[in-house]
Amino acid sequence: MSQSVLQTPLAVAAKPAQPTIFMMPRFRWGLWASLLILLISIFLLSLAIGSVSIPLDEIVRVLSGGEASRPAWTNIILKFRLPKALTAIFAGAALSVSGVLMQTFFRNPLADPFTLGISSGASLGVALVVLSTGTIGGAVFAGLGLIGDFGLAAAASIGAGLTMLLVLVVARRITSSTTLLILGLMFGYATGAVVSFLMYFSIPERLQAFSNWGAGTFSGVTWTQMLILMPAVSLGLILALMLAKSLNALLPGETYARSMGLNLARTRLGIIITAGLLAGTVTAFCGPIGFLGVAVPHLCRILFKTADHRTLIPAAILLGAVAALLAALIAEVPGSELVLPLNAVTAFFGAPVVMLILLNGRQKI
Repeated sequence: MSQSVLQTPLAVAAKPAQPTIFMMPRFRWGLWASLLILLISIFLLSLAIGSVSIPLDEIVRVLSGGEASRPAWTNIILKFRLPKALTAIFAGAALSVSGVLMQTFFRNPLADPFTLGISSGASLGVALVVLSTGTIGGAVFAGLGLIGDFGLAAAASIGAGLTMLLVLVVARRITSSTTLLILGLMFGYATGAVVSFLMYFSIPERLQAFSNWGAGTFSGVTWTQMLILMPAVSLGLILALMLAKSLNALLPGETYARSMGLNLARTRLGIIITAGLLAGTVTAFCGPIGFLGVAVPHLCRILFKTADHRTLIPAAILLGAVAALLAALIAEVPGSELVLPLNAVTAFFGAPVVMLILLNGRQKI
């Protein structure tokens, strides 16, 4: 029964491929247009609402290259709110598309971008920098110059990169996706244990710094860091779109994919590299953002009534950006100085979505 429940949300995979985005019925075009309008609306709203409210016409003037009537508004928009909103858009799209890849790869609707241990590797890298001052690990990372603006991002990137390299080595030796899934989970538990040891022997001030990174945020990314974040995520999204046809072939199963002439080994490596690039980049700069990669792919399948990745991946890009912007807006608690942990917001709204999906699947059995 449990296996059937897990596979029910992806059961539409066995159906014939749906038309591409350029051959959709009119109601589908209305859905795409609605998502795009929603994305633009929330984007502008995220620039207008905060501890200081800014009129919409002032925002449009600043985005057009002009100056707001109050100089402080220009600084707030360009230095704080605009990079945060763009980070949310790219991060939401990256995590959602990475979730689509992982759920198809493992044929498991509960798989997420961090199933392979990418988040755990990034957390270990950050923990070695933040928590291990005076130890060998802290000295090594300090010697690499991991300080200043790119300190935590560089540490997380190294941890996530080494993890992905390890996964790639293991993936070349293992043909079973289930075994790879279990190994990824075990690696996550092992690195989590190391992080727990570092936390136990760390001082309270550094524990707070590590806890802040683990809560996730879109507001800590600077324009300088965006020069790395945006191209890396864009590359990952392009690679994901190029994998759409291969992912469709994997939906009915590996046997069918082989009969269609698909190179499984090459496809597996392509999926792992793409998912690792997307999830690792976002984790490095924003921390481990949960639930977006699990919930958004299912919402896309429900809205568009298809598992065709030629539709699903672009839908995940749009809906993921909308979900991330909305979560960031809620976390800011407009009109107050209070800022909620981003992961708490995504979990609060994402967990009910996943539960409803599973309950809906159970009712179909």
